[in-house]
Amino acid sequence: MPSSPTRGSDVGGTRPDRPAALGDLPEIPDFRTVSALDARALSLALFRRLRTLEEGSAEYSYVRNTLVELNLSLVKYAAARFRGRSEPMEDIVQVGTVGLIKAINRFDVEREIEFTSFALPTVVGEVKRFFRDTSWAVHVPRRLQELRLDLAKAYDVLEQDLGRAPTPAELATHLDLTEGEVLEGQQAANGYVARSIEPLQDDEGTSPLAGRLGDEDPALHVVECLECLKPLIARLPERERAILALRFGDDLTQAEIGERLGISQMHVSRLLTRVLAELRAALLADEGGQEP
Repeated sequence: MPSSPTRGSDVGGTRPDRPAALGDLPEIPDFRTVSALDARALSLALFRRLRTLEEGSAEYSYVRNTLVELNLSLVKYAAARFRGRSEPMEDIVQVGTVGLIKAINRFDVEREIEFTSFALPTVVGEVKRFFRDTSWAVHVPRRLQELRLDLAKAYDVLEQDLGRAPTPAELATHLDLTEGEVLEGQQAANGYVARSIEPLQDDEGTSPLAGRLGDEDPALHVVECLECLKPLIARLPERERAILALRFGDDLTQAEIGERLGISQMHVSRLLTRVLAELRAALLADEGGQEP
């Protein structure tokens, strides 16, 4: 893949000497020794200085490249979320660095927002575009890649309008193309490998896809039991239904239930024990099961 703009200059290479005009800026001998807090403070000062420099000058390039190195850990953090793919991590970091440079070029220090919060979506978006463009089993020109997307959108629109799959001629008319161009685009689509461009891991190192997969809800059995209990409870005497409602609906203690109904706590306990035993036996009988 093509090298990033910073390759061979300072990021991943040898940093050039600092221009004399920037002598008031602090010297950073080793970026690995700079803490995250210091990096934020230094970045803020460098962004303010960058606004005063002429783009393309040696001073501008030095300050911007220093910002890249100070914030390279953000790129590595974003790239780690895509760990496990076939592409080398070095390539992913390199692509993410391009996104970091774009974020630096667009960042406005006067907006009073954290640069990391501003830059992370740009870095991740650049990596996702890289995977989107490399999700082809064979090399396909960009023109045909874009044609595939246009055909897919047009296909969905026409299928909904016509109530059937559109023909190549209908697709050509809709997109103002020749039928041959449509057929060429459909043939090129065969080289596309559909795969997710979402990170394979989240911030905690687990797959975000796992959180979207369905699993058996343990509460389903509870719901089933409640539905089976309804007719059984309906057949209980009024006082026993009231005791169940107060105990499991209002969450009252046995003493509070006794006080509410004018009976002793011991009497409430005996009634609850008997009623619950009867309901349990009735449920097991309905299920044709046996008590463990």
